Amino acid sequence: MSNSVNTVTKACLVEKIYSKIGFSKKDSAQMVETVFDLLKKALKEEGSIKLSSFGNFIVNQKKERMGRNPQTGERIKISARKVLSFKPSQLLKADLNE
Repeated sequence: MSNSVNTVTKACLVEKIYSKIGFSKKDSAQMVETVFDLLKKALKEEGSIKLSSFGNFIVNQKKERMGRNPQTGERIKISARKVLSFKPSQLLKADLNE
């Protein structure tokens, strides 16, 4: 097993759709953009996405809390915010561990 990390970019996805399905690069790029836009919209409106056989993306609300600056040790207020978490499905876990 290699320790190097391979990154999948939007351009990589466009190229895969173009080569495997045969859509034009322009149509492939539009498809990728549309899928990402739909995913973002669903996360904003619904707060979660379930992709069968892949996993769940869930938006969680973190409360405001006190933290500290690691360089100075000074206490600082960390504002409330939304964070995105991902929980892989059992099928994805099994595929990764084959």
